[in-house]
Amino acid sequence: MRVAVVDYGSGNLASASRALALAAERVGVMAEVRVTADPDWVARADRIVLPGQGAFADCARGLAAVSGMRDAITSATDAGKPFLGICVGMQLMAERGLEHEVTEGFGWIAGEIAEMPAAGLRLPQMGWNGLDFTPGAHQLLEGLEPGDHTYFVHSFSLVGGRAAEIIATAEYGGPVVAMVAAGNRAGTQFHVEKSQEVGIRILMNFLRWMP
Repeated sequence: MRVAVVDYGSGNLASASRALALAAERVGVMAEVRVTADPDWVARADRIVLPGQGAFADCARGLAAVSGMRDAITSATDAGKPFLGICVGMQLMAERGLEHEVTEGFGWIAGEIAEMPAAGLRLPQMGWNGLDFTPGAHQLLEGLEPGDHTYFVHSFSLVGGRAAEIIATAEYGGPVVAMVAAGNRAGTQFHVEKSQEVGIRILMNFLRWMP
């Protein structure tokens, strides 16, 4: 199995790669996990992971600056290859981002990325928070329990999303979208690679996922 971790100058690439390698070892999958800025390798990969951190617009520009990468990701996922977006990588799945300016996303899920209301709580949300989901709702959540904690760092989140595409939320001054999935494309608002055993479990599920 070839797993591409897309390198476009954003995200915890080394941490994501190490977490995926550990998940593959636990699942018993022979996986080549490669951090790559080569769109041809991404196109040939069996699974694609798109990390991201910082501002939506900056990440979108960084991705666009890698010639052919956005097309490679789109073509591969259109063909049914499993995709996982992490943090801003998940946000880029939305229709648009509103951070500092209006920036188009992939449009794979409904909604846009806007500043969190947070009801007076400090932004960014930084730290551990529990997940709220219906057990059995999605393969990526197998082996997890509602209330399991994951690590968040963000001030913007998905709003106007489609209920069928939101598979987990968290509470931070109100419900916050934590995980999305639409067909073979999924994403986590939290940093799955920093979420210890819960994060490794999600990555194990991703490597076994047959959407």
